[in-house]
Amino acid sequence: MHPRSTVDKAHKLLRLGFTDHTVARMCDVPVGTLRHWKYGNRRAPDEEERRVKGDCPRCTNRELDRAAYAYLLGLYLGDGHIATTWKGVHRIEIACCDGWPGLIDAAAEAMSAVMPILKIGKRKHPGCTLVGSYSKHWHCLFPQHGPGMKHTRKIQLDPWQREIVDEFTEEFIRGLIHSDGCRTINRIRKALKNGSDAWYEYPRYFFSNASDDIRKLYTDALDHLGIAWKQNNARNISVAKREAVARLDEFVGPKY
Repeated sequence: MHPRSTVDKAHKLLRLGFTDHTVARMCDVPVGTLRHWKYGNRRAPDEEERRVKGDCPRCTNRELDRAAYAYLLGLYLGDGHIATTWKGVHRIEIACCDGWPGLIDAAAEAMSAVMPILKIGKRKHPGCTLVGSYSKHWHCLFPQHGPGMKHTRKIQLDPWQREIVDEFTEEFIRGLIHSDGCRTINRIRKALKNGSDAWYEYPRYFFSNASDDIRKLYTDALDHLGIAWKQNNARNISVAKREAVARLDEFVGPKY
């Protein structure tokens, strides 16, 4: 319990325009206590709003990092999921192979850029690291969230997501390939007239996903950039033409 004189002094200093932290220091009281005197709770109004709304750019006027979101959306559609925990809190997790530590860092950076005030965690799992974070608002940013596996339900982009993907198509493709794709070297043996064999090597990209809708989002993005592709089988999309591979190399490249 603080004396009334301390409370009165604090209010006077606040009226003079001193910041909460400065007044707390001058009165030798915790800033939470000061804010309780000032606001009736222990947070400033803007902090309380951010706590309730979770800093969600869809629920506030905060600007969304659209490039980071396009990349994170690609990661989520490939190897991500959202689970609902206690009190309506959602946890997003992106599964990143431990063989590519740079991908783990890139996923965490994108997640932090999209929701800056959240704590980003890394959870070890056999063969991979799950990069995740808790918020009540991940479903606002990823309306594709729903029960069951993604390939068992309809996956389509909302108009605002489509706008972002059309603007940052390279980042979206990069996220998809980093999650469910790879860059490989293909080797072809060719028999020569003298009876010997010659081997030819060339790079190509693969993207594999069980969802028809997600594969369509990937090929639509490739079409948007004029990158040639071919469907190898029911689940695999290949980019093998030299100029198409070179174009992907400009912004994707091998995982790291």
